[in-house]
Amino acid sequence: VERKSFITLEDLKQEHKKRHHPFTCPQVAIKGNASYNLFGSTVVENTTIESQSSVTVDFRWSHVESVLETPPLSSKATLKIKITCGDMRSPMFQMYTELEFLQLLARGLRTGETEWMEPLETQPAVELIKTYLEGVTSYQDVHDCLKLVIDRLSYGDLKPWIHRDSNNSLGKAFLQSYREQIDHVSLTGLTPISMLLEIGLDKMRKDYINYLIGNELTTLNHLSYYLSTEVDLQEQVIRLKKLHHLLEIMVTCSTFLGLPFDRLFRLTQSCLQYYKTSPYNEDHDFTLQITPALISHLYQREHPVVWGAELSSGHGAREVKTTMQLSDKPLVDHVVFNTDDANATVNGNSEEPAYYTTMSCCSLVNFA
Repeated sequence: VERKSFITLEDLKQEHKKRHHPFTCPQVAIKGNASYNLFGSTVVENTTIESQSSVTVDFRWSHVESVLETPPLSSKATLKIKITCGDMRSPMFQMYTELEFLQLLARGLRTGETEWMEPLETQPAVELIKTYLEGVTSYQDVHDCLKLVIDRLSYGDLKPWIHRDSNNSLGKAFLQSYREQIDHVSLTGLTPISMLLEIGLDKMRKDYINYLIGNELTTLNHLSYYLSTEVDLQEQVIRLKKLHHLLEIMVTCSTFLGLPFDRLFRLTQSCLQYYKTSPYNEDHDFTLQITPALISHLYQREHPVVWGAELSSGHGAREVKTTMQLSDKPLVDHVVFNTDDANATVNGNSEEPAYYTTMSCCSLVNFA
C-alpha cells in the first residue's frame, strides 16, 4: 500500500468506535510505536551490500497525531544491537584476523593437526619474537623460532622486559633468565603451538585491556573472568572471543552511532555481565535504553521499517483495542504478495516506500 492510500487516523478512530456499544462514546487513547534500522545492510548505487550485523531502535510514545508520524523526542527508545564479527568495515577487522589465527591454533591443539593463515607475519606475537616469526609457514618454523629464543635466553644474549605477572611458558622463561636459572623447556609434540597460542592470548588480552580501561569503560576487577589463565587454553580462547565480540559492539556504537560515554559504559557492563553466564552468541540482541535526541540525526530523515498505532478505549470487560501496523516486509512469509509497482520494494528507488498493512481488533463486548 502506498502512503496516499493509507487509512487516516480519524478514519481508524471511527472504525474503532464502531466496536463499542452504540450508546457509548468513550475517549480513545492512541499509542505509537516504530522501528528504524540504524546500521546494517546498505545500498550503494542500487547495489545492496549485505551485512549480518544490525542496530535497530524501537520507539514507543503516546498521543499519536497522524499515521507514519516521526517519533517525538519524548519517546521511549531502545537500541537492539546484534553484531557479527568479521565485517571488513569494522575498525576491529585486523584484530579479528588475529583472533582467527588464535582459534586456528586452538583447533590444532584439539585435533593434533596444524594449519597456517597467510600472511603469518601480520599475526600476533610479543615484540621480542615478532621478527623471528616473520615468514613462518609451518610447525617446524615455529619450533625453530622458539628454540632460537630459548637458546639465546640460556646464553644470556637476551634480557627482555617482561611483566612480572606473565603466566605464559615463554614469559616464565624470560623471568627465570633474570636469575640465570632457566628450567628446561621441552619443545616436543604440540608444545610449540601451545606456547605460540599463549603468546597470542597474552598479546590480545593486553590490547583489549588497553582499549576498555583506557576509555574508562570498566575495571580490571570486572574483567577478571575474561583474563583468567587458571582455565585451560581452549576456555581462554572462548573467553577472549567473547571479549572481542564485546569490543566489536562498543566500537560500532561509538564509531557509527556516536553514543556518549555514559551509554557506552552502561552497555559495556551489560555485555560483560551477559557473557559471564552465557555462551558465545552473535545472534543475541543486546539492548540499551537511550534518549531519542542522541540519535535523532540518524532516524528523523529515514523511513521506519515498522510503524504502528494502538487504539484503546473502555475499561475491564468493555475495553476495546484496535492495532494497525505498517511494515516494509510481509507479516508472514508463507503468503505471496504481487505488486504492479516495481519501486514498491524495500531499499528500492522510491522516495516514499510502500508498506504492508495489518490490522487487528480485540474486544470483550457482547453484541448479542
